[in-house]
Amino acid sequence: MRITVCLTDTRPESWIEGLRAALPDAEVSAWTPDAPPADHAVVWAPPQAFLDQQPRLRGVFNIGAGVDALTKLRLPPEARIVRLDDAGMSVQMAEYVCHALIRHFRDFDGYAADAREGRWSYRKPHVRQDFPVGVMGLGVLGQRVAKAVAQFDFPVNGWSRSPKQIEGVQCFAGHENFDAFLAASRVLVCLLPLTPDTRGILRRETLLKLHGGQPGGYIINVARGGHLVEADLIPLLDDGPLAGATLDVFEAEPLPADHPFWRHPKISVTPHASARTQREESIAQIAGKIRAVEAGGDFDRIAGVVDPKRGY
Repeated sequence: MRITVCLTDTRPESWIEGLRAALPDAEVSAWTPDAPPADHAVVWAPPQAFLDQQPRLRGVFNIGAGVDALTKLRLPPEARIVRLDDAGMSVQMAEYVCHALIRHFRDFDGYAADAREGRWSYRKPHVRQDFPVGVMGLGVLGQRVAKAVAQFDFPVNGWSRSPKQIEGVQCFAGHENFDAFLAASRVLVCLLPLTPDTRGILRRETLLKLHGGQPGGYIINVARGGHLVEADLIPLLDDGPLAGATLDVFEAEPLPADHPFWRHPKISVTPHASARTQREESIAQIAGKIRAVEAGGDFDRIAGVVDPKRGY
């Protein structure tokens, strides 16, 4: 069995070393244009040339949860895309979202601004029941986030394409229930996969329905920059319907230094840092799935196989 590693903007040596240790019977090497055909590939944002030169690939194992960069490419005929289920990312995502939510709810940015001026200030506490949180996308990451938020006694709503049942979460499903989900939510957390159906879902028309059309909505986007229509956000913040936003992902990354998001007082920016791939856990997960396939298992019986029609 041969495994090739193709990681754009990521050094492959540690991944190769880890895969060799986990799969001692496999030949593991970094991809080069003259590399021999491989059975499986471990990838991040590979070029089309890589896939064109690997016609016998069966498994394409992505080292992140998002596979939108892969679904845009032309794959070998037998190849199946497999994403990570978690690999240490869900707890990081839950930390990030809860931090952003509580920072906004408790007005910690305001306290920090007062502290810089030497002011001992008081702000009237908010009521959690007035801040229902809506989580868009209820996969592995979304469910972990929704459950973590519920632990802080916020009302939690969840929306997904197909029906889900999660203890402590009011679940909505399908396009026909999307507006009701928005109306029931004041803080909107985006954890959707990026597909043609979800691109631009965070746009003026959608965001004006948040919180039943009342002012005070808040956005946390930790999914993909393509979910947000960036030109729609600042007018909604300046004109008052939205109270603020925490953004970790952007249409162009790195975010250009002259982008207005950096300087807007109601926007908090982080550099795609909400959840980083944990290499050791990821290697163990990928190796386990490769072993299962090589032992005669069907790809449809392992977790994380991407449905090409849905894009996730």
